This record gives sequence, C-alpha cells and structure tokens, in this order.
Amino acid sequence: MPAITVPDITVLPRVSAPSTARGRSVTQVTSAPQGYEGEGFPVRRAFHGIDLADLDPFIHLDQMGEVEYAPGEPKGTPWHPHRGFETVTYMLDGQLIHADSHGGGGVIGDGDTQWMTAGAGILHIETPPEPLVMSGGLFHGFQLWVNLPRSLKMAQPRYQDINHDAVRLVTTDDGGALIRIIAGSVAGHDGPGVTHTPITLVHATIAPGAQLRVPWRNDFNALAYVLSGDGTAGDNEHRIHTGQLAVFGGTGDAVTLRANSSQDARHSGGLDVLILGGLPIREPIAWAGPFVMNTRAEVVAAFEDYQRGSFGHARYVHGAPERVQVSREGK
Repeated sequence: MPAITVPDITVLPRVSAPSTARGRSVTQVTSAPQGYEGEGFPVRRAFHGIDLADLDPFIHLDQMGEVEYAPGEPKGTPWHPHRGFETVTYMLDGQLIHADSHGGGGVIGDGDTQWMTAGAGILHIETPPEPLVMSGGLFHGFQLWVNLPRSLKMAQPRYQDINHDAVRLVTTDDGGALIRIIAGSVAGHDGPGVTHTPITLVHATIAPGAQLRVPWRNDFNALAYVLSGDGTAGDNEHRIHTGQLAVFGGTGDAVTLRANSSQDARHSGGLDVLILGGLPIREPIAWAGPFVMNTRAEVVAAFEDYQRGSFGHARYVHGAPERVQVSREGK
C-alpha cells in the first residue's frame, strides 16, 4: 500500500495536538460489507450502517479492492451521470483512466487524486488502462462522495487532477506516522484539494506501536476508516481493524489513533487509515442512485433530465440505492 512515501520521514514537518486539546472518543464502530461496483470490481461499503446525520457532509465511501487481478480481469465503470455532490477518487495502487462530459479527465495513478464536482450534472467513466488490462496487477483505492449545500447543488461542474507530488506530507513529533494531507488543513499544513464544502481528508500510515494525535476542528465531525492493520481509536481506545469505520463523537479538538505493536504479517507496516471530517451542512438529503439532492422532487427532476439527454445518452450503473432515500424534512 505505497500511495506516496518518503525515504526519510524525519525530515518532514512535525504536527501534534496541544497538550490542552480535548480528545474525542469513539461512539460507534462498524464493519464494511463487501460488494461489487461498476462492471464487477470488488468494493467495501465503508459507511454501511451509519446514519447520514453522523456522516454529514459525506454521503458514501467505497474502498475499491485491494485485489490482485490476473491478465484480462481489471474492470471499471461504464458511463454514468451524477448531480448534486462531489466525487473524490484516490488511488493507492494501480491506475484508472477518468473522463467526463465536460472535458475533464486523465490517468489516476499511485497516490493521485481526481476530484470531480458534479454540481448541476455530469457524465463520467472510470476504466483501467489497456496495459493494465493486458498484464493484470494490483488495484486499490477509494471513492468518497462529498455532499454540496442547496446553494451549490446546481453549480458548474469542476474537475481537479491532484498529482501525488502535490499532497502535503507531515509526520508526528516522534516520526511514528506519515500523514498525507489531501484536502483541508492539519495544524496549519494545507492539502492541495480545493473544496466547496469545508472538509479535511488525510491518509495516514502509523508504524506498529506508534500513536497519531492531531488537532481537529471542533465544528467538524470526525471519521476514521481502516484500510489495513489493527489498532485503537479515540481517547476511549476503541479497538479497530481492517475494513472498520470509527465514528468519533463530541466536539473535541483532537483525534487520536494508535497502531498495535503486534500486527498481522500482511500488515507489518502498521495501521493504514483514512481520517476525514467536515462542516455539517444540516440540510435535508434525498438520494437515489447517482443523484444527491434536497427533495424527492429534485431527484425525480434529475432522473427526468438524464432521460431526456441532459447528461448524454449512456446508462448509469452505480452501487448507490436506486430508490429515493430521504432524511429529516426532505420531501
């Protein structure tokens, strides 16, 4: 799980939460069920079982892989539409080619991030490059859906190609963790992702026996998803392992994770985890398939726009629910 690393972690800037910071405790831990996405590549549904109010401003998170493809096996997604949110695709191993109906696109490789604001509506496709299909190989990444507030649901689509070299790298005081800041800010160090909705997105690798304790905005929620390894999360030291999501409660100023000293042989590098949080939007959510809006009527309108050709003429295929889900006062 290389993503991006450095030869000498000790040369990186150091970050830590102040000793006076109030840490958060974990209130819920869930295990991600496995499923299939697009043309049949395996995923783990990281947010399964979590109330949308606790995820806000996030909607959906898929861990793609980790899978070692034989020649001819790599798969992607066909063309499909989105409206009302942003997709963030981050590759740890392997490659995907992305293209969209507004001219965005490129190759997403190891440690790269593709950030697509669907806004008013967009068609896109994600597919493995032909050499990878021919050779097979390791494929591992994730896709996160970030909600947009009502005022930006119909914003102009936007595309960001974030090369791995642009990711901000820092470490902890003792050099026990490599922290990759993709978006947002950690202790004054900013990631390259430009977000409509204020969020922080971090990929951290914590060495066996090491602890990561970072400052966190007290008006942000906080979530941690374990890509691999075993450890604990929160000031209450709740046990976590591969494929689990930890939900932090409260409004504390710090988030803590620790890697177990003894790791499974497959996870000898320690605890690999995504840490994410954002400013809750606190608006009604109506979600069906590839559309995340505020009301059922807006979702129906999105389907109608798609069917009349406003998104193009490709059929969508996605693992999100195809029946409208409505939260709070959405109607």
